[in-house]
Amino acid sequence: MDIYFPSGFPMCRGITGLSNNCLERAKRLKACVGGFLQRQDLSSLCKYRKPRLTLEECLMWKQSFEKLLSSKHGLYAFRAFLISEFSEENIAFYLACEDYKSTKSAAKMPSKAKRIYEEFIGSEAPREVNIDYETRDITRANLKSPTASCFDMAQYRIYILMEKDCHPRFLRSAAYRNLVNQLTVKSAKARSKKAIAARPPTEDEEPK
Repeated sequence: MDIYFPSGFPMCRGITGLSNNCLERAKRLKACVGGFLQRQDLSSLCKYRKPRLTLEECLMWKQSFEKLLSSKHGLYAFRAFLISEFSEENIAFYLACEDYKSTKSAAKMPSKAKRIYEEFIGSEAPREVNIDYETRDITRANLKSPTASCFDMAQYRIYILMEKDCHPRFLRSAAYRNLVNQLTVKSAKARSKKAIAARPPTEDEEPK
């Protein structure tokens, strides 16, 4: 039986063979690295990425998972969060499927489908996603004659997993809450400056 961490995914295939001491060290490493990644990546959304993220856009991510994914900043923040949770393979697989479905050349589909399957679904996949055996078997069968929809079932399973599990955890995360707080302070300062600039001068401030 695999030992699962809070992200909902086994940290590695051979984890059951590790000692309790190693498991504790792995958990501490997860917490330390995860916190570092979240602080570093999400704070950059306020400073370096253009167009700049606004408080309104950031709060929209709470409305639905679809709105989070449709935002470039939201996708960046969510992916950084999943990296910190050691479950980035979920969004990577979802985006790979989106890219695959946009393939215009039918001749390229077999090789692209094979790469996606081997990376995310196959038994030796280095970034294996968490899907049930039935979905895995159906997807494997679909690869015999690849079409634009051959990953649809697996992609839907991962989408629902992220929507029901990862998205709520992202919204509860310290990284997201800190980002909202930073943007709230910036927004308040901007409104204050705007109000001061629009205020008519008092008698003492009028030029003589």
